Amino acid sequence: MKAAIGDRLVVEGTYHNEHRRIGVITELRHPDGSPPYMVHWMDTGHETLVFPGPDAHLMTKEDRDSTLPAW
Repeated sequence: MKAAIGDRLVVEGTYHNEHRRIGVITELRHPDGSPPYMVHWMDTGHETLVFPGPDAHLMTKEDRDSTLPAW
C-alpha cells in the first residue's frame, strides 16, 4: 500500500455491527508512501497513527474524481 497526503483510507467493518470508517491521510511516516499513516477520521474528528490491515484500502483523488458523474 502506497499513499499520498490527502488520500482517503477506508477501513471496512469486519463484524456485523461495525461500520466502514473513512479517514484522510494527513502525514506520511516514510517518503515512499508506505505505512504507517497519520489519519484524521471523518466520523470522530480524531487523528491517529494507523498501520492498515487487510480490511483497509486507499481511495486516491483520482479514484474519487472518476466516481463523480460527468454532467
